[in-house]
Amino acid sequence: MREPKSEPQTSHRVALVTGAGRGIGAAIAVRLHGLGLRVALLDRDGDAVAALARRLDPAGRTVCHLVADVGDAGASEAAVRMLAERWGPPDVLVNNAARTAGGSVWDIGLDEWDAVMAVNLRGVFALTRLCGWEMRRRGWGRIVNLASLAGQQGGTLAGAHYSAAKAGVVVLTKVFARELAPYGVTVNAVAPAAVRTPAVADLGADAVADAVRAIPVGRLGRPEEVAGLVAYLVGEDGGFVTGATFDVNGGAHMR
Repeated sequence: MREPKSEPQTSHRVALVTGAGRGIGAAIAVRLHGLGLRVALLDRDGDAVAALARRLDPAGRTVCHLVADVGDAGASEAAVRMLAERWGPPDVLVNNAARTAGGSVWDIGLDEWDAVMAVNLRGVFALTRLCGWEMRRRGWGRIVNLASLAGQQGGTLAGAHYSAAKAGVVVLTKVFARELAPYGVTVNAVAPAAVRTPAVADLGADAVADAVRAIPVGRLGRPEEVAGLVAYLVGEDGGFVTGATFDVNGGAHMR
């Protein structure tokens, strides 16, 4: 087993957050930037990440934005290459980007199934392999994948394909954790229940009310609560935690 190399100083670390234009991804980006990391905001909505980048650092020294759809492996690879040319390869990767498509399992077309899987599972695989290889070479890294309560319980509110992909993320997290553990790289997953984000609001008031009734603490989660856990996992104290899935669900799934 290799001894991990010494950890880089926080101010020199580079974090790549996907789906950073709004909701949980934006909250994670804000939190990591507040910890002193240089943060690359990746989203297919260029206007959203550009606005967040300007808000966090108008001078552009510690925040940059990248436009790509993680369902397109070529576009993701090009974005990572641009980041590496600017600041170097990421020390921290947060796979947060996701696509939802609610409705009955009987109404899901195969093209829609493939499109959701491309973003929610294949995108995680492609980016983790791409960034994880360089972390492995350098002997230090942190990867956090956003899973979901739906992937643990088989929920269909966001689509059966969404749930299946998120279940796959939990398993993929364990696979990469085993592969990368000897090299000082940790890989963990965070599984939120319903969180107060635009994506959840888009599901409609009745669906949100049903979700709240199923949560013992009686409310939706806040993006900042998820971001706080991610911050721990990518920080100095997270080096002995890998292959785990952390629940952020208000008691909706106890184990």
